[in-house]
Amino acid sequence: MPEQDPENIPVIAGVGQVNDRPENPGDGLDPIHLMAEALRRADADAGGDLLAECDSLAVVAQLAWPQLNPVDGKLAEVLGIDPAHRMQTAMPNGDSPILLLNEAANRIGRGEAKICAVTGGEALRTAGQLAALKKRTDGAKPNALRDASHRVRKGYAQGYGLVVPTDVYPLYENAGRAAYGQSLAEGQAESGAIWAGMSEVAAQSEGAWIRKTVSADDVVMPSADNRPIAFPYTKLQVANSSVNQGAGFIVTSLAEARRRGIAEDRLVYVGYGAAAHESDSFLSRDRYDASPSLATSIERTMALNGVTAADLAHVELYSCFPCVPKMARRVLGWPLERPATVFGGLTFGGGPIGNYMSHAVAAMVEKLRGTGDKGLLFANGGYATHNHTILVSGAPTQAAFPQEFDYQAEADARRGDVPPLDKTYTGPATIESYTVHYDRTGTPSSGVIVARTPTGSRTLASVPADDGDMIAFLTEGRGEPVGSSGVITRSGEAEALALWSRD
Repeated sequence: MPEQDPENIPVIAGVGQVNDRPENPGDGLDPIHLMAEALRRADADAGGDLLAECDSLAVVAQLAWPQLNPVDGKLAEVLGIDPAHRMQTAMPNGDSPILLLNEAANRIGRGEAKICAVTGGEALRTAGQLAALKKRTDGAKPNALRDASHRVRKGYAQGYGLVVPTDVYPLYENAGRAAYGQSLAEGQAESGAIWAGMSEVAAQSEGAWIRKTVSADDVVMPSADNRPIAFPYTKLQVANSSVNQGAGFIVTSLAEARRRGIAEDRLVYVGYGAAAHESDSFLSRDRYDASPSLATSIERTMALNGVTAADLAHVELYSCFPCVPKMARRVLGWPLERPATVFGGLTFGGGPIGNYMSHAVAAMVEKLRGTGDKGLLFANGGYATHNHTILVSGAPTQAAFPQEFDYQAEADARRGDVPPLDKTYTGPATIESYTVHYDRTGTPSSGVIVARTPTGSRTLASVPADDGDMIAFLTEGRGEPVGSSGVITRSGEAEALALWSRD
């Protein structure tokens, strides 16, 4: 391979994070000022003279304050900069920071920029506190995630309670556990072990939101402080979005970093990345026990960079819910006893919607500086939809930019047939996956079954909260519900939900 021009070699030169914990809701920073402060800290981390001359400003979309569009000039105005290239992601997806890192590397590789700033910030904690002070006409408690404008409240899946990621990811968890041949206790033990390890990392991470270790049992056992959310997940197994956090990083060319006198041992090199996605409709997936796009993203990144799991000193396996790092570590071959995070995970590090991986980038850079070590950053977003993985290293990677990171065709080729959706089916069926939703008191509010008909179609059915026997079968581990048979019935009412009952 010919020697590369340092003008086209991307390196991460500065990283910054901020946690905002105001005593009074009105004193909290909004997302723009969280982003601005994070980038100021990244600039200081790099020596203090990059941000003023940045060519590109890329922002992860935020959810907390939808009236604010950081790219329309406000963020640049707050920072006192005027980059020629400005962009914001269309949605606050969890893969966004890694997508923007890969795109920044490509801009430098093409010679379109010398200094690229990437940032994101969420203030859902403050937004929630302020919303709670305002009475809603329907009397319901405000919920920024469920109330977000991009959530579809009417539709087939939504009618059965499948609205936000918390409702949907358990479908992957329960299908995965069955496919792995685990009992409920074994599946929960794996979740507990991963999450307890993440809490240990967060306890040592200055940027983490919760710096307190918990045991594996603390994670999975329901309690007054750890109520069940959607089976089998408890509060400690889901992303903690009630945070005010910002993070950002600055990518430069190696030549630019050298011109500005940044020490070589402060630079982290960007390797190849790979992205692929599933259908935006989570009912149009070929399966729920694995993800072809997740596997393609990780495997292709490893192959492009010529590394194996044994070559990695650190990984960040996205952790909105346990099913995601469980799938990722099986693809990667990452041992259960090794940490799956460098920052602390979305429960303990903090879950600022689409921007968590900016914090992971910052933590990974701090781990790799001054070493020859390699790290892998795997990001996931949507409803187990979007996947983007990238390698970073404390030493030159030999990766040549720009690179084409879209491996969608490869993911599509390995995907199985997607079953047709039958919204009106009645008759015998088998459980493909399921979950049970709980109210804030920890009482089951309903169950939902994803079922397969004898002809292979997919359909949904509800389990009423008062069907105690069925709720117990789904949640108590007295047999594996996935693959078990039952019957779907409907009342004569046109809008009535299909109901599930055992044979």
